Amino acid sequence: MGQSVRNQSTIGYIRETATKFLDRETAGGIFLIIATIVALLLANSQWAGAYHHFLGDELLFEFSEHLSFGLIIEEWINDGLMAIFFLVAGLELKREVMVGELSSIKKASAPLLAALGGMAVPALIFISLNLGTENIKGWGIPMATDIAYSLGIIGLLGKNVPRQLKTFLIALAIADDIGAILVIALFYSNELSWIYLGSGMGAFGLLLLMNWTGVKNLIWYIIIGIILWYCFLNSGIHPTIAGVLFAITIPIVPKLDSKKFKERTATNVTDLEKAELEKLNPLQDIKQRKILKAIKTDTENSRPPLLKLENSLVDFNAFFIIPVFAVANAGVKLDVNLIEVVSGSLGLGILLGLAIGKVTGIGIFTLIGQKLGVSELHITLNWKHIIGIGMIAGIGFTMSLFITNLAFNDQELIKISKISILIASLLAAIGGAVILLLTSNKGKKNIVK
Repeated sequence: MGQSVRNQSTIGYIRETATKFLDRETAGGIFLIIATIVALLLANSQWAGAYHHFLGDELLFEFSEHLSFGLIIEEWINDGLMAIFFLVAGLELKREVMVGELSSIKKASAPLLAALGGMAVPALIFISLNLGTENIKGWGIPMATDIAYSLGIIGLLGKNVPRQLKTFLIALAIADDIGAILVIALFYSNELSWIYLGSGMGAFGLLLLMNWTGVKNLIWYIIIGIILWYCFLNSGIHPTIAGVLFAITIPIVPKLDSKKFKERTATNVTDLEKAELEKLNPLQDIKQRKILKAIKTDTENSRPPLLKLENSLVDFNAFFIIPVFAVANAGVKLDVNLIEVVSGSLGLGILLGLAIGKVTGIGIFTLIGQKLGVSELHITLNWKHIIGIGMIAGIGFTMSLFITNLAFNDQELIKISKISILIASLLAAIGGAVILLLTSNKGKKNIVK
């Protein structure tokens, strides 16, 4: 009975967190749009030199005369802050797998198939146009869906978009993130340092052991998590992967289960009723202060550590990390012929992959799932919704920019890639928004069967 109550309470916390996540990501998407505009203005203004010079400055931490650690600011953003971004993505994934849209095969099959198609078709389009060239390294660029940007656009459409479609997009984007994480880990890593990799896996093993033995204090996980990140930073595997591994180890079971919390709270309330509430306030009565502190502590201990960590980071992620990443990476100088950029094999591969490949892959794989009977969509969704959300999913941005930095060292190729990503994402956003607006309240009879 206690286990059932505890599980119900945990599920309640997770669902509440999921709702907050949707609202924050929608607002965060708007911040991301603003950050993108700021980056483009800086890169194409008289301050462009200072902007790029600042990103190349070293930020050094000296702990003693012989012990220091430093990275340039761009590395702190792309290797440090983005590790936290991937941590939050990992926590979201773990939550969705537990009780969200990925918690069962029936729920997960539709968005998983859509995500698979949305990754495979863009990659194939890019490869077909760039096979045998140095550009082939960028095949992973058009595979990504930017969850913040996508939800930001959906948020701007308001009630014109069914909530079930927003949920489908979140599940699709999270599944897409899994694919991006695997692609980065397997194909965009450098020469391995087995010493650091072994140390990192040792840290990961220790985190798993802490979870298994019932350690709930997040501070110990954070300390070992920083060691894990440092080891991966020097291992040859991109350090952002450490964020995902760290997320996997965070406990979901709270220190105090719901049954004990209820019993202790009832006792504390009874004790509080016996205090001189009408004569003294908590400042005057030490007994009241002790009881209130006990209730506060028990409330905190009844929250699952995973959700405590996610809730503490989700605002920081949406309103700081992602916009800062955009300011640092979207600043590309628009001093080239845009027609030439998007007509070359690299630019065209990215443009077609994101703007056309995404919606095509999502649509085809969703249809296959329906025809085979292995997945189903909510009754309120029709094919125009799927096409619209498929186009919205073509907003690659954050992950596409991130993979660009991993795929290329040539600044000209990076510039072409970034411009192509921006154009493709803009076209996808406009096209998807128009389709969803036209579909609003008109396509309910065309239910996906």
